[in-house]
Amino acid sequence: IRNMKTLSLKLDDDIFESTESISSKLNVARNRYINDALRIYNKFNEKKMLKKQLQKESRIVAKNSMEVLAEFEKIANEN
Repeated sequence: IRNMKTLSLKLDDDIFESTESISSKLNVARNRYINDALRIYNKFNEKKMLKKQLQKESRIVAKNSMEVLAEFEKIANEN
């Protein structure tokens, strides 16, 4: 059994109507439909944030790699 939190939610009329229509056609309770939608949206945003973080870290690593390469070239030119 899952722990559930109670939430008061205000939806735009068009979103509410669409949610009611689709959840009814899918024979899924509104609560379950909204939970599933939020789960999917959370995963989408988690991946989006991870991508942004990886891009940031990749830029940092690239900069450091260029600095190391410059040091190696300096050493190689001294010989």
